[in-house]
Order: sequence, then structure tokens, then C-alpha cells
Amino acid sequence: MKTSYFATVLSLTCVLGFGASAHAARNSAHSVEIFDAVQIGGTKLKPGNYKVEWQGTGPAVQVSFQQNGKTVATAPGTLKTNDYQVTRDAIVTEATDAGTSALKEIDFGHQKEALFFYQDSGGM
Repeated sequence: MKTSYFATVLSLTCVLGFGASAHAARNSAHSVEIFDAVQIGGTKLKPGNYKVEWQGTGPAVQVSFQQNGKTVATAPGTLKTNDYQVTRDAIVTEATDAGTSALKEIDFGHQKEALFFYQDSGGM
């Protein structure tokens, strides 16, 4: 009887533990500082500190940008493995024909993750 009880408790613990770790793998977040205004999708992000959160394990993820507890932008992104030589956060932008800067990549220093964004230029 004790063996059966122990096996049941162990099984439930494993199921709950794996469920929690699977949930953690689907939701990830980092804080980043954006120093210049950038365009992501149809939204212009002003300079400031943002919580960048994505759902999914990749490569395709949905990314949200939150500031002061409110979601200010969402965009599809690609989660890729970061180069281990990245020692600090980096924001990569690209100038657009409209004279703005489009967000292309966010590298997270000392982390495995990097987010890439592909802006729709209207003809892709």
C-alpha cells in the first residue's frame, strides 16, 4: 500500500513539475532600454525601458512590448540562439524609406535568446 501511495505522489509531482516547466518555456521576458524611437509593426516605440515578453518556444513567437504595466505594441518575431560573446543588451535597427528606424533585432546580454523582427516593406 505504501509503495502505491508513494508512486502516485511521485507521479503527480512529476506531472505538476513538468507542466510548470513547460509553461515557463512558453513564456519568457526580459527588460530592455530603448534609447531612440523605433518602429515595430505599425507602432512607434518611444525611448524608454520596456518589458519584452514572448510566447512560444520558437522559432516563431509573438512578442509584446510593455511599459508601466501596459502592452504598447505586439509583433511577430523569430527566437534564435544568441552568440555567447554578447555581453550586454543590444538593439539593432535599420533605417527605412520613411526616415524612421525599424526594430530588427534584440540581443539579450549573457542570455541564450535573441529576437529578430522582419518588417513588412509592402512588397514582401
